[in-house]
Amino acid sequence: MATTKKAAAPAKKSGFGGIKNAFWIIVICCVAAYSFYFGVLGNPDNFIGGDTAGHPANLMGTVYKGGIVVGIILTLLLTVICLGVERFFALKSAFGTMSLPKFTAQVKALIKEGKFDEAKALCDKMRGSVANVVSASIAAYKDVETNNTMKKAQKIAKIQQAHEEATQLEMPTLQMNLPIVATIVTLGTLTALFGTVLGMINSFQALSSGGGADSMALSAGISEALVNTASGILTSWFAVVIYNFFTNKIDKLTYALDEVGYTIATTYDVNHTDEA
Repeated sequence: MATTKKAAAPAKKSGFGGIKNAFWIIVICCVAAYSFYFGVLGNPDNFIGGDTAGHPANLMGTVYKGGIVVGIILTLLLTVICLGVERFFALKSAFGTMSLPKFTAQVKALIKEGKFDEAKALCDKMRGSVANVVSASIAAYKDVETNNTMKKAQKIAKIQQAHEEATQLEMPTLQMNLPIVATIVTLGTLTALFGTVLGMINSFQALSSGGGADSMALSAGISEALVNTASGILTSWFAVVIYNFFTNKIDKLTYALDEVGYTIATTYDVNHTDEA
């Protein structure tokens, strides 16, 4: 009688998985950015004589003189910050409730000793992406161990396949929204360059008109250029730091997954040396 083949248990999602539709984050940040630009930076109190067309009285007034491009750059900056917070909680949930190195060491020790029930219980306590993948690999281990129709090499390959499939199931959640942050790294610089060019155009227009009365227009154009340059660089700086920080954390988690997956496959190979 043919043995019924059981599928390995898929990894289950647990905890905060992140915000799938980041479009609304960008929209909300855009509204907040321009509200801040017109309502706070454009407050008449920030200008001498209460006239926004006049000289700035403080730094906020100077930033307002950067022009409408400042609102775009603020939108990008707020988006980076919001996505950074979103990724922090998503990866915190993915890493589980225990220290990742501690969990990896403990689960490897249990697997090498053949204590798979204890390892599964540890995964249930740990939760998160690593625990989900390890649970799926353990389920595959138990499945092939009772399968008498497959050869040893096929069983090991099946364990590895279950591990890889569970890993691929978790990776989209881990990397979600990071491409947007990576895009903002470039967009921040390009938007700053665009604002700088606009400011310099205004400055040269003031120079071409001649006369001392245009000195205000000249200084306004230079302020617009410098403000956009500074704010764009700040945005790109934040984006680079956030992107690299979370990419590094994902790499650490991936290395831990690979390490545990190799241990499970190796353990089956060692414990079943009598099989062909």
